[in-house]
Amino acid sequence: MTEWKFLTNHAHVLLCVAHEPQIRLREIAEAVGITERAAHRIIAELEEGGYISRERRGRRNLYRFHPAAVMSHPNFQNSMLGELSLSELVAPFIDPGTHANGQAPNGNGNGNGRLRAVDARA
Repeated sequence: MTEWKFLTNHAHVLLCVAHEPQIRLREIAEAVGITERAAHRIIAELEEGGYISRERRGRRNLYRFHPAAVMSHPNFQNSMLGELSLSELVAPFIDPGTHANGQAPNGNGNGNGRLRAVDARA
């Protein structure tokens, strides 16, 4: 049987950056299980797509996750996914207690607004 992943490497990299804005490319590559070169390419593509931005801070980058970014898949425009923001789509992967509407079961959101760690190898 062929091995496949539910989340793409792009999604894993996006979750890493959303969780840790000062993460290094080496750490992204290790968490996702890809090369640093692939991590760099994916970061550039996510930045070009408007999902993240990058700001140089000394010798490090500070990444900003843009949860209001528009999903760029043509099938999303005419489906129920077209009504969801990027933050609502990733919320269940970041905080499993959060529903697709971004609310925790008690209706108060995920509480502190912080993202949980994501390890793509799990």
